Amino acid sequence: MGTAASVPTNDRSLPSIVVQREGDIIMFDCGEGTQRQMIKAKIGLNRNMVIFITHMHGDHVLGLPGVIQTMSLFGRDKPLKIYGPPGIRDFLESTFRTVKFWLGFPVEVFEVEREGLVYESRDYEVQAAWAEHSVQSLAYAFIEKPRPGRFHPERAMALGVPKGPLWSALQRGVDVTLPDGRVVRSLEVMEPPRPGRKIVYSGDTRPSDRVADLARGADVLIHEATLGDELAEKAAEDGHSTPSEAAGIALKANVKLLVLTHISARYSDPKVLLEQARKIFPNTHIPSDLEVIEIPLQK
Repeated sequence: MGTAASVPTNDRSLPSIVVQREGDIIMFDCGEGTQRQMIKAKIGLNRNMVIFITHMHGDHVLGLPGVIQTMSLFGRDKPLKIYGPPGIRDFLESTFRTVKFWLGFPVEVFEVEREGLVYESRDYEVQAAWAEHSVQSLAYAFIEKPRPGRFHPERAMALGVPKGPLWSALQRGVDVTLPDGRVVRSLEVMEPPRPGRKIVYSGDTRPSDRVADLARGADVLIHEATLGDELAEKAAEDGHSTPSEAAGIALKANVKLLVLTHISARYSDPKVLLEQARKIFPNTHIPSDLEVIEIPLQK
C-alpha cells in the first residue's frame, strides 16, 4: 500500500503492507492515507482482517483512525483485531474518545509485550521479534501452517479402504482400522506435508540478529532500507538500515527474495539503492506502491 519513509511523495505513500491470503487480509503498519490505497487496490473494507503495527512513529500508525472510520462509513460489520507495541491501546482509545466518529463494528486492541507467537488462525500464525530502532519496534513473520501432502486414492483402494469417512480420516493424517482388523497408516496413502509460505516484515530497524532469526528461510523478507550506503552513519544514528545492511540480513537468514521498502524521499529513483543491495544479495527488489508480488506455494 505504501513504501515511503517518514513523509509521502508524489510516487510513494506512507508504510503499509498487505498480505492477501484466500479471503483474509493481514496488514502490517498503517500510514496515513492507507484507506485510499486500499480502495485503489480494490481491497474490500469488510473482509476478514487483522492489523499488526510495528511501532508508534506517526508514519506507521496515523492511518489507523482513517482506515477504521472509512470501514464504518462503508458499513463494515466484521470484528477487527489490531496488534501493536505498548501504547497502541491508549492511542486508539484517545482517538475514539476525542474524534467521536461512529464505530459500527467491534475493534479489539492487543499490546505485544514479548517475542513469540502473537496471533494464530486455523491456517497460519504471526510471530513477533523485537527489532532495533529509536523506539520499541517489532518485526513480524506471517507463517502458513504446513499443508497436507497429496492423497493417492489408488493406494487407498489397493489397500482395501472403502471410499468415504475413512478416506477423509487418512487425509487428515489419522490411521484407520478396517473391518477385517488391518490398520492402514496415513503415510501409506499420503505424501509428506508441504511447507507453507513465510513472509517477514522488519518495520524500522537497524541490522538485527533477532530479525535475521525471525526471517530464517523465509520466502520473502520485506526490510527497510531508508538511506543509501553513502549515508550509513546517519542511518545508524536514526535507527535505520542501508541497502547493503538489509542485504546482509537477507543473506544471513537465507531468504529467497529481499524486498526493500521505507524509501527516503531523497531517492526519486531508487535504482542506486537496488544496485547497492544486489552486490550482496542479487535477488532483491524495490516495489512501487500498489505493486503485487505473487508468492507461489511450494510444490
